[in-house]
Amino acid sequence: MKQILVVFTGGTIGSAASEGTIKPSEAAPFKLLGEFRRRFPEMAKEIGFDSIEPIRLLSENLAPAAWPIIIEAIEAKQPERYDGVIVTHGTDTLAYTAAALAFYFRGLKVPLLLVSSDHPLDHPQANGPDNFRCAVDFILDVKEPGVFVPYRNRGQAMQVHRGARLASSLQLSGDFFSVQGQSYLEYRDGRFLSQSLPALSARAEMAGVKARFSDRILIIRPYPGLDYTHFSLNGVEAVLHDLYHSGTACSTRQWGENHSLPAFIKRCRQQGVKVYLAPARKSPDAYESTRFLLDAGAEMIWNMSIEAAYVKLALAYGNFQEPQDITAFLAVDMAGEFVD
Repeated sequence: MKQILVVFTGGTIGSAASEGTIKPSEAAPFKLLGEFRRRFPEMAKEIGFDSIEPIRLLSENLAPAAWPIIIEAIEAKQPERYDGVIVTHGTDTLAYTAAALAFYFRGLKVPLLLVSSDHPLDHPQANGPDNFRCAVDFILDVKEPGVFVPYRNRGQAMQVHRGARLASSLQLSGDFFSVQGQSYLEYRDGRFLSQSLPALSARAEMAGVKARFSDRILIIRPYPGLDYTHFSLNGVEAVLHDLYHSGTACSTRQWGENHSLPAFIKRCRQQGVKVYLAPARKSPDAYESTRFLLDAGAEMIWNMSIEAAYVKLALAYGNFQEPQDITAFLAVDMAGEFVD
């Protein structure tokens, strides 16, 4: 009999709707397993589920301090005693937790999959049961070590995403995609189909990295008229500045220094705060504004999603003090987070 560890953490998949309000439910985790056994009785007979619930929350309420709680609970169960691990999670911060688990469990020798649902399980259109079924099949059939996220967008085939490449849901939508739209596998009619991404090679060993994630990384997103005087740097260890799709942000002083990212970078340097930029694809040619930002002293995190960059920075600053150690850590491909 196959053994699967199921780690419940709340989210929509662990919630119920009552009187117009969706909130975490004590019964929802049992409902997920019960629904699986009802829909797939023959498969369920061959699987033993061991379940734990280290935390219960709606994922919009998640903070970096939640990740060590989940990680330590999984480690306490000795995950490699199982054929695989399934972590249920809400959709709002799914991409961040997927990256956190992908980085931390980069050396895990069994599959770990995060499963979410676009509606509570009582909803007739909820994709949670199908996502869970795909995760189980992945553990039984693919058996590939690593962290993955199976998710079926409405009206589309199920996709399996690498944990460190999942992007947050699109605006006004519950759909999920991998960065550059390149998922790892497609799951159709009980079969996994390659999407031409190679399997992950052996990851570099990062001895001594603990489940410590800094909560003092400030993310700033660009928009026309962004005024940097609104930001205090008190208690900030590093700034991660999001970029427009072309890898740019406002580099001119035409509208005043308060709107200029190079001027803000200078202010950060004066206060001992490093500024990182993401996402951007590395290529021989770059926009003039991007050159200005790099010349001002910002460090680009190339070829990585903003979610993965944030989590990797949080892990780096949670574990290292010396700038050269942080830079070296960011440069290592830990979980397939770098895109070509």
